[in-house]
Amino acid sequence: MFKVIPILRIFDVDKALAFYRDFLGMNVDWQHRHEPGLPLYCQVSTGELVLHLSEHSGDCSPGAKVFIQTDQLDALFHAISQRHYAYSKPAIETAPWGDRCFEVIDPFSNRLLFNQAS
Repeated sequence: MFKVIPILRIFDVDKALAFYRDFLGMNVDWQHRHEPGLPLYCQVSTGELVLHLSEHSGDCSPGAKVFIQTDQLDALFHAISQRHYAYSKPAIETAPWGDRCFEVIDPFSNRLLFNQAS
């Protein structure tokens, strides 16, 4: 059995929390810094979706894309659409492969593609 947890690069904790916690409605499960003033490493989650966010430059590069399979696309889209976030107005589309999906882009150019199989 495998469980994959993507690590996404962030540069600003306040912007990351505004996006992942406030806009996407994810929980901040834990945060870690080796000492005050050093880069943050944290975990956010909702249901079975778990992401790690890192300010550490060696962990990963900005601009990743995470493909997230869900059977709750409409409910997720509705919840996200009800929250005010000036920098993203996602729309449900039909992907070239025939599934319904929508994409959001965080402040660090990381893309989250939520997909529901047709």
